[in-house]
Amino acid sequence: MKKFLALLTCLMIFASLLSPRASASETKTDLASEAKSAILIERDTGTVLYEKNSHQKLPPASMTKIMTMLLIMEALDKGSIKMTDKVRTSEYAASMGGSQIFLEPGEEMTVRDMLKGIAVGSANDAAVAMAEKIGGSEKGFVQMMNEKAKELGLKDTHFENVTGLPVANHYSSAYDMAIMAKELLKHEEITQFTGLYEAYLRENSGKKFWLVNTNKLVRFYPGVDGLKTGFTNEAKFCLTATAKKDNMRVIAVVFGAPSTKVRNAQVTSMLDYAFSQYAAHPVYKKGQVLGEAKISKGDSKYVQAVTNEPVSILTKKGEGANKVKKVITIKQNLQAPIKKGQEIGMLTISKDGNEIVKTELVAKKDVKVASWWQLFKRSFGLFTKTN
Repeated sequence: MKKFLALLTCLMIFASLLSPRASASETKTDLASEAKSAILIERDTGTVLYEKNSHQKLPPASMTKIMTMLLIMEALDKGSIKMTDKVRTSEYAASMGGSQIFLEPGEEMTVRDMLKGIAVGSANDAAVAMAEKIGGSEKGFVQMMNEKAKELGLKDTHFENVTGLPVANHYSSAYDMAIMAKELLKHEEITQFTGLYEAYLRENSGKKFWLVNTNKLVRFYPGVDGLKTGFTNEAKFCLTATAKKDNMRVIAVVFGAPSTKVRNAQVTSMLDYAFSQYAAHPVYKKGQVLGEAKISKGDSKYVQAVTNEPVSILTKKGEGANKVKKVITIKQNLQAPIKKGQEIGMLTISKDGNEIVKTELVAKKDVKVASWWQLFKRSFGLFTKTN
């Protein structure tokens, strides 16, 4: 009997070795099998972990608002608008169909509430109102969107509106959408809006309006705090999602899923794959000082060079992140004026001779052109020092 059991055990082990097993590389091909296109990247390095038809041009629906939110966040950074500024709703903005917060012509809301409406409720009327505030008109803002897409090197994207409502010649790709999301997430405070599952508007007006996030993974997948869903009959069900776990943030994009359920399942599979197979090792935080640049004819002689985004090294789970080479390059012959956030250097990290991270270093503050009196005192001081 013992011999029989031992023989049976050996046969079972042998059979298990012969039977097909789903390895990480094999299951990876099925991560987004029911989507038209998809991509999965690690945010800090931009490393592509999975892709399917990632450069196919497709209608992005309301994922368009990722670029809309990016330009809003940049305007806030530049100081051209503030969160407390009031935004007046035009007749045109109030006429937007689709998802909306039912703004009335002439109604005013703060930038903060408009952004909340866009991020949580995918509000088309709020998106147009903000476009008019920043760009003067929706057309002017769309031009800014296309210029930003060009600046980011996006080759599969062209915008015709700020909402994603169906219109000819309005398209993007999974890859381009991931790069837009990567750029938006440099503004880490955006997740304070996109990560809300529910919120309220007009709380003190007697017309309290309840918002529920169209991205249900914010509630049902630990670590998800954005970014944007999309749906039209042409685009089908789309989602650009981001999640952070154990110091690693990833971005998953799905275009053209047949249903909400499938869309969420495909994104969940991609996130599960990323967090089970990879690990990120933080190197620098956003805003960390890595050098100093000399400025000619400025009201300050020097300006600090800081990181423009979090910097990490990505490895397979279990691998170390040692033996990397960091090179910091600061631009020479810089002349005032210098704007806060202007690129003034570059950080490059390489491993085994291969570049694994490249990110810009930016000015920590504005440097204005020095007045003639400042230049005179500086020259006089140099003269007396020489004597």
